[in-house]
Amino acid sequence: MTSALTTPSEPRGIAGTFRAEVRSSDVEAVRAVVTSSGFFLPAEIDVAVELVQARLTHGEASGYHFLFAEEAGHVVGYACFGPIACTQASFDLYWIAVEQTRRGGGVGRELLERTERMIRDLGGRRVYIETSSRALYEPTRAFYLRRGYSVEATLRDFYAAGDDKVIFVKSLGIQRK
Repeated sequence: MTSALTTPSEPRGIAGTFRAEVRSSDVEAVRAVVTSSGFFLPAEIDVAVELVQARLTHGEASGYHFLFAEEAGHVVGYACFGPIACTQASFDLYWIAVEQTRRGGGVGRELLERTERMIRDLGGRRVYIETSSRALYEPTRAFYLRRGYSVEATLRDFYAAGDDKVIFVKSLGIQRK
């Protein structure tokens, strides 16, 4: 395990503390954060929770890494990411979500920046994110563009008729040794 994944919580003004350790209480915390957004269907919420359970059951072998933002011991946001199988240095950002009441306050930006540092520490050079093309996700897409991501591909009608999959990518700028 790298030092980025074992570093104790760090105090921060935006969300209090950040931690990479996954706890059993995170199963319901993730459910609450993702549900609060109003973006996701019940089956999608179940997938978010299943990734936490996989990490708890299988540890690092699950391939899922997490970063949690907390205030006074309460999870207000989180990110889930992992290496893409059969690639040398590409990672997927599977989830990044912040409680609805905390959006726009910098928690998502801080989570993304810290997640990118963790990915770099794990040897990652490129981060991929996928999201929906529906109007509901316009703020999400704008967030990724502001954070230096670019649209790599759009898969038409992927999720449903008129609901494309938009794939973003960002190079982390790691120099070859």
